[in-house]
Amino acid sequence: MTASLSSTALASASSANLSPSSPMSSPVTALVERLSDEIRSGVLPPGTLLPTHRKLAAQYGIAIASATKVYAKLRDLGLVVGEVGRGTFVRDRPMQREWDVDDEARLSASAVDLSFNHPSWPEQSELLRATLRELTTAGDLSALMHQQPPGGRRHERETVATYLRQARGIDAPAEQVFLVGGAQQGLDVVVRTALRAGDGVVVDALTYPGFRMTASLAGLALRPIACGSRGPDLDAVEAACRQRAVRAIYTMPTLHNPLGWVLSAAQRARLVAIARRYDCLIVEDATYAYLANDAPPPIVTLAPERTFYVSSVSKSMATGLRFGYVIAPAGHAGQIKRVIRATYWSLPSLVTTIATRWMASGEFRRREQCQIESAKQRQAMARKVLRGMDVVAHPSSLFLWLPLPEGLRMDQVASALAVRGIAVSKAQAYATTRHAPHALRLGLSSMADAQVEPVLTEVRDVIERMPW
Repeated sequence: MTASLSSTALASASSANLSPSSPMSSPVTALVERLSDEIRSGVLPPGTLLPTHRKLAAQYGIAIASATKVYAKLRDLGLVVGEVGRGTFVRDRPMQREWDVDDEARLSASAVDLSFNHPSWPEQSELLRATLRELTTAGDLSALMHQQPPGGRRHERETVATYLRQARGIDAPAEQVFLVGGAQQGLDVVVRTALRAGDGVVVDALTYPGFRMTASLAGLALRPIACGSRGPDLDAVEAACRQRAVRAIYTMPTLHNPLGWVLSAAQRARLVAIARRYDCLIVEDATYAYLANDAPPPIVTLAPERTFYVSSVSKSMATGLRFGYVIAPAGHAGQIKRVIRATYWSLPSLVTTIATRWMASGEFRRREQCQIESAKQRQAMARKVLRGMDVVAHPSSLFLWLPLPEGLRMDQVASALAVRGIAVSKAQAYATTRHAPHALRLGLSSMADAQVEPVLTEVRDVIERMPW
């Protein structure tokens, strides 16, 4: 049920005069600040229906055109969403204080979240609404209330297999494709399927925090490998496999998180050769791979007999659509199905129905292309704003890596940014070594377009004003 802003709440909100916060502030700016504070503090919770432009204008004694500007500014800040024919609603944003302290960043109730990538696009709500309408009138709706078989229904696994063949060049049979609740759950399932406590796993010295945490819970022995500007030190990978028992290699060959590299065809071939020489499994994390559409073929196409391929739609469609997939080597398909059954059994039928409909209709591929173009524009803007700083990023990535000037500590900079209402990820979340470099990872997709330049300018300002 949609909440609405009651007349009592309106009266309370406007009981004090709407006075500008400074002599130079306009009534529009003052009202934007007031409503922003109420949204961020939870006084106006997610889903609240705000007054019409006319009612807002009458309540605060401003022109209707000014009320329109207020909602436009709140929309640019990512705090509200306008829906034609329904009104303006407070956006359902994950309040950062709800996250556990062990997540990628130590978060507070920040106004701008650069610590995670939450893709948002104008047609997102309408696409979901239209799909839900279609589901109410098509087929056997009660089937969505039934439990799925572990790993997903056959026709939906076929849909994913077709999508992977067309969009990724991966020719995997549906029997080896398993549906999971996002890439993080996919990694957990792979670890439970193929690895045991004490097994050695080669990882990059800077790697995805989700895998690092999963490995820690499973008691795996991580073997960190030094990172270069274009990928891991493959000589060091081979030395690690030769000198110690290594059961698997965890890799992000296509758009590494957080360093943004894309391994060349020669690097991939050598990595596969090492894995075969020392009989290692490969876990290929392709969560961000769609952003680099000119990359060499995935590693799973080079070594299907030993590669687990894991990906999801969280970074292209929506983080709340917990839908991912794992391609398992033929020899592990039976075990991975047993692990899925013993842990979470299956995804909700509604989620898999929505996701596979969008895959089959081409909506995923259209959205991916839009995200690529958006990422390119944001990276170009970031390069402009951060010119002269040591930015590390792929030109179509949704994030960038920012090593700090010598003498600055990442915790000090992150704390200073938090005071300004900006949440960032610190390098220590990505480090698999004892000591982490002093650097920040900045996600670019959770901001509105209008926020990118001013927010990154503020990041630069904070860094340059920090005492060394």
